[in-house]
Amino acid sequence: MLLRADSLASTQSIAAALASVSRPGDLIVLAGEIGAGKTAFAQGFGRALGIVEAITSPTFTLVHSYPVPNSKVTMHHADLYRLDTTGDVDELALHELAEFGGIVLVEWGDVAAATLGDHLEVRIDHDDADDDDAADADGDADDDFGLDGSRLITLDATGPGWAGRWDRLAAAMEAYRC
Repeated sequence: MLLRADSLASTQSIAAALASVSRPGDLIVLAGEIGAGKTAFAQGFGRALGIVEAITSPTFTLVHSYPVPNSKVTMHHADLYRLDTTGDVDELALHELAEFGGIVLVEWGDVAAATLGDHLEVRIDHDDADDDDAADADGDADDDFGLDGSRLITLDATGPGWAGRWDRLAAAMEAYRC
């Protein structure tokens, strides 16, 4: 499913729509180049779950965990950028985090996607068609709270976990479909 986000707010609205159809046990891979908006996406996702504390990039700590208020669910936000081998990924026990009532968002998870099993990939890319429009009236890049320009976001499910929710997900994303 291909989506377009014109701003940080729309990126986070897409994340919120995804959060609305997510459930404990989900593993969501956030893929894209540096600066694409993976952490911003995780922030929008977490806020939609009711998390009020600051959601920050776990690049150096590898995993941050955020209890969802008034729930037994925990959102785990992982980052595989610094890991060298799939053995390192296995040591994070991402499946176990999901298995025990967690929703796991994994930045740079595409590097280990073959080992992750059932998951949803959210690929965030700069919209190349937007490059010519990236300068505003004063000639500066359009910096909407840290995200410059629009993004193309591709959702792709691997495994059966999202099959029963795909229609609900598509309906939730209708306003952003390309």
